Amino acid sequence: MDSTQIINIYENILITTRKMLLAAQNSDWDKLIKLEQECKRLTNELKNNEPESVLSHELQQKKLEIIHQVLDDDAQIRSITEPWMEKLQDILSTTERKRNLQQAYETVNFY
Repeated sequence: MDSTQIINIYENILITTRKMLLAAQNSDWDKLIKLEQECKRLTNELKNNEPESVLSHELQQKKLEIIHQVLDDDAQIRSITEPWMEKLQDILSTTERKRNLQQAYETVNFY
């Protein structure tokens, strides 16, 4: 894989994280999950194919710029999804407590 292809993958990762951010902002969780899978595929492709050769200074700077943008998008995505995940966890915990309480009362026989 040459330098241009490597930068193209980084750019595709950035495009994908931007789409992920939009999906999170729109609470489109199914789309967010699909985009996360695409991002993982791209990062795996990069890991498996990035050569050990050094990028030119210009391309190294571009790569760093893209990485910073991806990290910024990731932070914004987390700021949206983490509260949602906590809320979901609370709902699931409440449901589980209700189910356990119901099962406890069902096993008690009043004579």
